[in-house]
Amino acid sequence: MFKSVIPREASAAILIAVFATAVFVHPASVADTGSASQELDRQAQAPRQANLIELPAATTLIGDDLAPPDERPQFEISVPGFLLDETQVTVRQFRAFVEQTGYVTEAEKFSDAGVFTSGTGNWSLVSGATWEYPRGPGHEPAEDNHPVTQVSWNDANAFCRAYGARLPTEIEWERTARMGQTPDGTVFYARTRASLEARRHINVWEGIFPVLNTGDDGYLGTSPVGYFGKAPTGFADLAGNVWEWTSSPYVPYPADPGSTLDEGFEKVQRGGSFLCDQNFCEGFRVTARSHSTPDTALMHVGFRCAADIGAGPKVGRILN
Repeated sequence: MFKSVIPREASAAILIAVFATAVFVHPASVADTGSASQELDRQAQAPRQANLIELPAATTLIGDDLAPPDERPQFEISVPGFLLDETQVTVRQFRAFVEQTGYVTEAEKFSDAGVFTSGTGNWSLVSGATWEYPRGPGHEPAEDNHPVTQVSWNDANAFCRAYGARLPTEIEWERTARMGQTPDGTVFYARTRASLEARRHINVWEGIFPVLNTGDDGYLGTSPVGYFGKAPTGFADLAGNVWEWTSSPYVPYPADPGSTLDEGFEKVQRGGSFLCDQNFCEGFRVTARSHSTPDTALMHVGFRCAADIGAGPKVGRILN
C-alpha cells in the first residue's frame, strides 16, 4: 500500500495519503478534547427533512475472503432491524442544521480541509475549504442537492444526534448495500469487473486515475443525491458519489466491527466516491473499507444517518 507523509507548517498538520483517501491529524484537536462533546449537546428544533427506510432484522455476510486483508475473513452476523437514510445527507439539510443550532464544523475551526488535485493525485490542506466551499474559496460553492462534504466524523455524529438519530455501523451499511447498490440490483465484489452498464449507474472516476477524469458520467465531482437512480431497496448512492462515515472504529476482522469504541481509533468509511477508479482502489465495492481520524474533513467524504426503530419524529419521514 502506497503512503506518503507530508508536513504542513501553516496548520501544523500531517497528511497521510493512501490511494484516493487521506488522513489529516491536527494537534490542536488533541488539546481541545471537550469541544466535540460540547457540540453534541446541540439539538435541532424542527424535524429533519429526510426520508428513512426501515430494514428488518436479518443475518448477513460481512467481508470477502478474496478482498484486501482488512476485509477478511468473511463472517456471518445477525443484524437487528434499523432505519437508514434513503440518500446521503445533502448540503441543504446540513445548512438547515447549522442555521438551527449555530454549529461550526471542525474544518471551519481549523480554517482548512483536505482537497484532492486531479492530474497530480496530491492531497493538500486548503485554507478556507469548508462544507460550503469544498475545494476552497474561489471555487464553485457546494450545490444544495449534492451530498455535504468537508464534514468530519465528529460533525456527522453531531448532525445525526441533533435529530435523535445516529451514524450507521459499518455492519448496517454493508447489510444494506448487499441487497443491491444500483438500480438493477448490481452488487460490486472483489475481483469482479464492473460492467460498463453497471458503472453508468454510479458516480466514480472516469478515465485514467489520477491523470485524467473525463467526466463521462456527467460529473467531475459530486453529483446530486439520487441522480443515478435508486437500488431496488429504495436507497441511492450506495456505490460512489462520496464515502460515508460510519460509527464503527477501524479495527481488524473478526473483532466486532459493529462496535462503537471511541478512544484511539480511526473511523470506518464505506461506499467509495467520485475519486474511485476500477483499476486503482475500487472503493465502491460492497466490502471496501476506508478510514480516517474523527477530526478529518475531506472533499469526497459525507454521510447518511441511521436510527433505531421507534425513534422520535425529528429523525425524518419513515417510508413504508
